[in-house]
Amino acid sequence: MKLAGILVSLLFTFCCVDVHSQDISPQQRQDRTFMLAEDSAAVVPPDSIPVTTNNGTRVELQREPIQVTVDSIINAPSSDAFFAPSSIFKPTPKKAVIYSAIFPGLGQVYNRKYWKLPILFGGFVGLTYAINWNNGYYRDYLGGYQDIMDDNPETNRWHNMLPYGRTPQSVDMEWFTDVLQKRKDYYRYYRDLSIIGTVALYMITIVDAYVDAQLFDFDMSPDLSMRVEPAMMREGYSVFNGSSSYGVQFSFNF
Repeated sequence: MKLAGILVSLLFTFCCVDVHSQDISPQQRQDRTFMLAEDSAAVVPPDSIPVTTNNGTRVELQREPIQVTVDSIINAPSSDAFFAPSSIFKPTPKKAVIYSAIFPGLGQVYNRKYWKLPILFGGFVGLTYAINWNNGYYRDYLGGYQDIMDDNPETNRWHNMLPYGRTPQSVDMEWFTDVLQKRKDYYRYYRDLSIIGTVALYMITIVDAYVDAQLFDFDMSPDLSMRVEPAMMREGYSVFNGSSSYGVQFSFNF
């Protein structure tokens, strides 16, 4: 009986506490919610619940401190400034495109994708070297081809391009003219191709900066999975007359 009395008293006390908590005005609830939203976590201080047993003994039940976590990140303001703190930084696709168009790689720095910079700069350095190397040979063979095609005997840059052991008097002029023309076209082709590759890489940096800024806070679902299992596919309308084929079935969950 004493145990039943204690349980009834506890139930009555918790009901009173619940009714008292429901009597809080909406304004007080809003104020408390606002105070909790300022911090990421708040701790409710411990208190005691007085309980009186049947024999008149007063007992105080101690309640453990409860930690209430409030997600204040949702309500926190975001900033797209270049040097904004990482906790509130959220890039804008428009700014990322502008920065990347002004200088290649600056959009990646703005999006804080620093690991992409060695790839981008390595590509630009390689393509720049290819442009200069091919352009140098193109200009040399172009000058030799122009000199061998004109009638001026003083223009003889093609003499330095003769094969080993050949002289201007012993070389086949028709054959050597064709060689100079082919090599001139060869190096011009790869010089132009390197320029096109540089422009393409520049455009890729802009697109990459835009995509990174657009998907900056994209959250991949943890339920993304693939399941592989055998499957039997039956053909025909009749179960007995139809033929069956076996295969593998892929199913994706996302």
